[in-house]
Amino acid sequence: MEIRLDGRSALITGGSTGLGLAMAKEFALSGADVAIVGRRPEVLEEARQEISAVAADARVHTVAADVATAEGTDLAFRSTVAALGKVDILVNNAGKSQVGAFEDLTDRIWQEDFDLKLFAAVRLARLALPAMKERRWGRIINVLATAAKVPRAGTAPTAVSRAAGLALTKVLAGEGAPHNVLVNALLVGLIDSDQWVRRHAATGEDISYEEFLARMGAGVPLGRVGSAQEFANIACFLASDAAGYITGTGINVDGGASPVV
Repeated sequence: MEIRLDGRSALITGGSTGLGLAMAKEFALSGADVAIVGRRPEVLEEARQEISAVAADARVHTVAADVATAEGTDLAFRSTVAALGKVDILVNNAGKSQVGAFEDLTDRIWQEDFDLKLFAAVRLARLALPAMKERRWGRIINVLATAAKVPRAGTAPTAVSRAAGLALTKVLAGEGAPHNVLVNALLVGLIDSDQWVRRHAATGEDISYEEFLARMGAGVPLGRVGSAQEFANIACFLASDAAGYITGTGINVDGGASPVV
């Protein structure tokens, strides 16, 4: 089965690095035009060049915006429509892992987490849905974390905002289904990405990054950390016509680590 996205336009937040960039590359390779959103213009330009290097025929648009704000989400959406004509596929990927002891989490930390991980998705979906419904075709993919299903002590506020994102996915799926707008979530487990590079550096340990990943992956049933490409493959499938009967679900991409399906 060949997965194709010819004629589709995708908007990916957090699209200049890590999982977002991997998804942008795979979408472009599959025939889609892509808009990637991030806060750093120089990193966005590097990402644009990387995408164009593997998919020369794809149109690649970059938007420097902070989607944690209403102004940023509006800029991201309007700029994408102006450049690519439409948004067929919306991937809400912006976010970072913010955790700590509950009593140490201030209102500011909670608000910043929800602004970036929940309200960005709410605002962008609200902008994208009307035209998707009118065209009777749309895909929304919310990138969450397995903590959305299995929150543990010390995982707030991320686990809470991600759980809200899972509920949002189900609500949007129900409202989009009569219009062939499919909404799903991908729940990230241990996947090699920029955050793990930073965590490896922060440990100060005298081990290579490969050794660091191997140690982390030892506790995963598959025995390893996943790759960004493996994650992007699943996202590309969900964005395509091949996934036309899948909506309202949260798929764990975690090598079998989560105790909850």
